[in-house]
Amino acid sequence: MRTKFEIAKNWLPRYTGTPLEEFGDYMLLTNFHNYVTKFSEIFNCEIKGVGKPMQTATNSNGLTIVNFGIGSANAATIMDLLIAKKPKGVLFLGKCGGLKTSTEIGNFILPIAAIRGEGTSDDYMPKEVPAMPSFKLHKFVSDKIIQHNVEYRTGVIYTTNRRVWEWDDKFKKYLKQLYTIGIDMETATLFIVGLVNEIPRGALLLVSDLPMVPEGVKTEEMDKKVNDKFLDLHLQIGIEAMTEIDEKGEAIKHFKY
Repeated sequence: MRTKFEIAKNWLPRYTGTPLEEFGDYMLLTNFHNYVTKFSEIFNCEIKGVGKPMQTATNSNGLTIVNFGIGSANAATIMDLLIAKKPKGVLFLGKCGGLKTSTEIGNFILPIAAIRGEGTSDDYMPKEVPAMPSFKLHKFVSDKIIQHNVEYRTGVIYTTNRRVWEWDDKFKKYLKQLYTIGIDMETATLFIVGLVNEIPRGALLLVSDLPMVPEGVKTEEMDKKVNDKFLDLHLQIGIEAMTEIDEKGEAIKHFKY
């Protein structure tokens, strides 16, 4: 295997247990197996890749959901492997920590950009290149959120490789200086590697914790409450937005100069 495309064609089925021809043209990406489980229950479709690094499910309309795991390295991996399918659009349904006092648990964030604090994306583009979504894709998502009579926030996400930082006052002081609205581990990487691979991409993030204060640090109990209350809506908005894009057949790809 000499080319990136040849490697991706071999590795995407190997990582997911899913033949290339079964992937849809539009996809939802997530970090969580319960999103895939819920998707399969809604559409009565099979979960592929159980026991493998990534799991997928595809409904009868050709919409695929992929659980690629946690962290920027996994985010880069899935966006590289997806060149084997060359999807017309992907939407990341992730969770993030809220960094603003106006951001509450259960809020949705539609990021306008992400700061590349994770390091992984440096292997793909110079640091000066901003990590940004495909705005036309975000327009479809915004419309669906509004149709559900739900408020959402926009702003910049800080993406980091650090998993346990909530105790670090120096790092939290640094975050306050950046005026970011949320923090996660994948968004910037997905945006940059999507740009490199010419994959239209977006992200709809659910605020699952408030890590700037001790009582807001995520616990197992807190995460369960967030899932019980907000997972269904989070997933439903993603399904409706990507399904509508597919049905309308509108191109959402950025053009290169």
